[in-house]
Amino acid sequence: MPRRYPVEFRRKVLDLTEAGRPVAEIAVQLGVTAQTVYNWRNQDQIDRCVRAGVSTSESAELSAARKRIRELETELEIARRANGLLKAQTDPKGGGRSSRRS
Repeated sequence: MPRRYPVEFRRKVLDLTEAGRPVAEIAVQLGVTAQTVYNWRNQDQIDRCVRAGVSTSESAELSAARKRIRELETELEIARRANGLLKAQTDPKGGGRSSRRS
């Protein structure tokens, strides 16, 4: 699992890149990989509408929506199985109506 960094730390890194410091230098000094710094910079540009892509807030909304969909699909499957079991218990054993002829 990727390591989580505080928002303040990320902001400091982004401020240093915007000030013109080389990414490799920032990465070494602060103990993160250069790729991580590039990822943060790219995501910041997306969030500020400088670059096209899915913003952080949209990504969080999508993740929450996908999670809720999975939960609802699970609930639906449980309801379908319960309905099938209840239906099987209430079906007549004879398989059909007996007709009365007089």
